[in-house]
Amino acid sequence: MIQLYSLATPNGQKVSIALEEMQIPYEAHKIDITKDEQFTDEYIAISPNSKIPAIIDPEGLDGTSLSMMESGAILIYLADKSGQFLSTDPVLRNKTIQWLFFQVAHIGPMFGQFGHFFKYAKDSCDHPYPVERYTKETKRLLAVLEQQLSKSSYIATDEYSIADMAIFPWVSALDVFYKGNEQLGLAEYTNVNAWLKKCLERPAVKKGMNVCSF
Repeated sequence: MIQLYSLATPNGQKVSIALEEMQIPYEAHKIDITKDEQFTDEYIAISPNSKIPAIIDPEGLDGTSLSMMESGAILIYLADKSGQFLSTDPVLRNKTIQWLFFQVAHIGPMFGQFGHFFKYAKDSCDHPYPVERYTKETKRLLAVLEQQLSKSSYIATDEYSIADMAIFPWVSALDVFYKGNEQLGLAEYTNVNAWLKKCLERPAVKKGMNVCSF
C-alpha cells in the first residue's frame, strides 16, 4: 500500500485527490509543516527538500520500493501506475504535462506568494509592492486559465486529467485559504469558476481535499 506523507495544502491536496480518483490504496500520514515536522531526519530521508507531499510505494513500477517527492512528478507517476487521467496518445499526453508544468512553475509559486503577502505577512511587511506585484501576476495567470477554458472543458483537453488535479486546489485556495476573492475579482473569471465548481463536485475530490487536514 502506498504511504502518503502530506498536509491538506493545495500542493498536498493534489496527490490525495489523485489517489482517491485513481482508487489506489494508500495510508495517509500527516506532516504538520506549522510544527516543522518536515525537517525531521525521518522525513528528509523520504523528501530531501523537506516539502510536502511525498510518497513511498513499496511496489514501484519495477517491483521495488520507491520514494518520491515533488507533487507534479508524483502525479505523473501515479497516472502511469494506474493508467488513468494521463492519455497514452503522445499529443494529448504532452498537452497534459505542459499544463501540469504550468502549475508547478507558475500557478503554485505565484498564487502562494500572493497568499503569503496578502494574508499571512501583513504584520511583518507593510510595503504595498509585494501585494501589488503578486495580485497582478495572479490575475494574469487566472486570465490564462480563463482563455484556455474557453476552448476546452478541462484544462488540457476535454477530459479531466492530472493537470486539473494540480491546478484547481490552488484556484480554490485563493478564496478558501487566502480570502482573496474581492482583491482578485474572482467572480470575473466565469469559465474558471464553472470549471472549479465541476471539479469540486467530484466525490473523490471531496474526500481527497480533506486528507491530512489541518
